[in-house]
Amino acid sequence: MSVPQHLRYTWDHEWLLVDAGNATVGITAFAAQALGDVVHLRLPAVGTRVEAGEACGAISSPTAVGELYAPASGEVLEVNTALAGAPGVVIAAPYTLGWLFRLRVENIAGALSADAYAAYCAHVQGDGR
Repeated sequence: MSVPQHLRYTWDHEWLLVDAGNATVGITAFAAQALGDVVHLRLPAVGTRVEAGEACGAISSPTAVGELYAPASGEVLEVNTALAGAPGVVIAAPYTLGWLFRLRVENIAGALSADAYAAYCAHVQGDGR
């Protein structure tokens, strides 16, 4: 499983890349693998204020609907409109073309380093690393 070192992560399997007070947000490869396929996305609207750790959207697979949680508090600046016609890109390229939205960051609560997130995923998978 890929866990890029330059990103920060959440317990809910979202990633964020912070640059100059803004963050790009997506789901991790771990979450993408668990979903298997994405058939629909509900992303927060541009201009919406989101709170760290609170639900701000949803990701639907053929078998389940999962909540999308905000990894930081702030205002949504942009959503990846290309995903409307191709939601599967979230699975195929979760760390690049499959980004979900961009956020003006006001507060990042409890973001994990890549190493801490990888250890968490190993624990979740039960291999004891």
